[in-house]
Amino acid sequence: MADSSDKTTAINPQLTDWTGPLGLPRFDLIRDADFAPAFDATLAEAERAVEMIAANPEPASFDNTIAALELAEEPLNKVAAVFYTLASADANPDRQALERDLAPRMAAHNTRIVMDPRLFARIQAVSDAPDALNPEQARVTELYLRDFRRAGAALTGPKRDRMAAIRERLAVLSNQFSQNVLADERDYVLPLTEADLDGLPQSLRDMMAAAARERGIKGYALTLGRSLIVPFLEYSARRDLREIAWRAWTGRGDGTGAGGDATDNRRIAAEILQLRHERAQLLGYADFAAFKLEPEMAGSADRVRDLLMQVWGPARARAEADAARLTEMLHADGVNGVLEPWDWRFYARQRRGAEHAIDPEEVKPYLTLDAMLGAVFDVAGRLYGLSFVPVAAPLWRPEVRAWDVLRGDRHMATFVGDYFARPSKRSGAWCSSLQVQRLMAPDQRAIVTNICNFTPPSQPGAPAFLSWDDARTLFHEFGHATHHILSNVTYPSISGTSVARDFVELPSQLYEHWLSVPEILAKHARHAQTGEPMPDALRERLLAAANADAGFSTVEYLASALVDLDFHDGPPPADPMARQAEVLAELDLPHAIPMRHATPHFAHVFSGDGYSSGYYSYMWSELMDADAFAAFEEAGDPFDPPTARRLEETILSQGGSEPADQLWTRFRGRMPGVEPLLKGRGLTAG
Repeated sequence: MADSSDKTTAINPQLTDWTGPLGLPRFDLIRDADFAPAFDATLAEAERAVEMIAANPEPASFDNTIAALELAEEPLNKVAAVFYTLASADANPDRQALERDLAPRMAAHNTRIVMDPRLFARIQAVSDAPDALNPEQARVTELYLRDFRRAGAALTGPKRDRMAAIRERLAVLSNQFSQNVLADERDYVLPLTEADLDGLPQSLRDMMAAAARERGIKGYALTLGRSLIVPFLEYSARRDLREIAWRAWTGRGDGTGAGGDATDNRRIAAEILQLRHERAQLLGYADFAAFKLEPEMAGSADRVRDLLMQVWGPARARAEADAARLTEMLHADGVNGVLEPWDWRFYARQRRGAEHAIDPEEVKPYLTLDAMLGAVFDVAGRLYGLSFVPVAAPLWRPEVRAWDVLRGDRHMATFVGDYFARPSKRSGAWCSSLQVQRLMAPDQRAIVTNICNFTPPSQPGAPAFLSWDDARTLFHEFGHATHHILSNVTYPSISGTSVARDFVELPSQLYEHWLSVPEILAKHARHAQTGEPMPDALRERLLAAANADAGFSTVEYLASALVDLDFHDGPPPADPMARQAEVLAELDLPHAIPMRHATPHFAHVFSGDGYSSGYYSYMWSELMDADAFAAFEEAGDPFDPPTARRLEETILSQGGSEPADQLWTRFRGRMPGVEPLLKGRGLTAG
């Protein structure tokens, strides 16, 4: 780190003083070489600011302690927001090298803050005088006190030193895990010729030809981007190639990928689990699950397991029945033996076509990215009165887009969308923020990003086509964005999605429901060439087929969630891969359905601990999202204004200003049961 007295280090002002349209950073004026000196300077500045708070001789108050901490790291946070957006959405070797260097430094910096006994004492003093606080201040103080305790601020001596070392080591390991997965995804390519394309639709052939051109390969190329690998497994009539593709996709991070031993995550996962367990025990918890779940809505591993197993039985039964039908189709094709994992998607697609007259290629022309963005924005307008005005802004790639989010004439937020897959982007889809909303001075509105991995257009100027799953992902991530856009709290630490992990997926999963509202599809699902709306009959068949493969999707998800829970509930396994196999055997997982995320590429759990012992949270939130949409159905209108207003006022605007269960019950009046979830997934007879 640069000496804090060094005044000569040049910092690119665009990293801390954003001057682009709507207050965006000017990405065109930022170079990779700018980041290291900016981190040096702003880390030093943040440490000076925090030291002033800790050493303040005045008695602790909310303003001179909690509110001061809220803004103490603002320049550092701005530099980090720009850098980590680029590192995840558009990685390169320089950014990855700096990310590896920063991981222990940032962890050490954060550890020094949350384990500072002087700060802990000041926060405790503020908490001990609750009458001086308004409800929002009391909540923020409560969360600071909880977070410092859970970070180890009350530890002393060797335990304190060991906790600091664990936190730094976990940061290094999590970063390496993530970079290894990205390397295996980025570097794998399977060259193919025309003779290898039997069964593939023309649109997929075009995408694979584009992938080959991008990599300087003749013919066609299959990569591990989900937008290529999944349709290949659905359409390829070459069973041998499906197996090769499936093994490459599911082998990311296990030492068999493109990086070999250099990107093997198995030992990393084992060490992460051991360190998490030690961390929990240093804080007095029996295991990491007890530590991690304490502040969540679920509260305990037993409650999580109870929910997951209530769904497991019906889902597995459905999956086994589906497997029997797909096996019949396999045998009818003259293939003897059992249904394999690389067979499931191929025959499930054929079955959907036969039973529901649905061909994904027939649907895609109606689901262009621009049309579905129009649908996403239309729903936000009808529910919350929002409008979206495109803004020309210099962002990190030419295809990245920005919008000014308005309510009437009032600026509500800035929304940025980066939608297309590329080798430099980590897989999956996510919502994050360059800037969070706050009312404390200087007040600010959110700058929120949605980043996805959709297939880019086959050629410049052509439309980008989405699958039904892609369209649902678009709605899902924008549901997260509404949590930021509509946030209306004073303090940044409780803004937007700063809520319990098993509550954060409620707005996103709830928003998915509006994709299936017939009037939204009728208005926005229009043919890319003719402009004609999707025929009523096709729309009805599409919606009828929504749960056609619910057994598969539910089982693969639950398998991952239950393995994650088992890893953290009790002593950690010495060999996570062996324990993963044992858990799946105990569940009697159907042979042809793998867990959605095998341990070596389970980024939700091992690239940071956001979803560690918490992958269940998608299903916990689904308990609520099914019941929340039912509130609109009970009102007789999916856009019922009073219900939408109540949703915004009780949940979307509130961030983490109250415990999640209180926010939910203010909206719905009661906690939900599991039946709406089972019904929504088509796993009941009702």
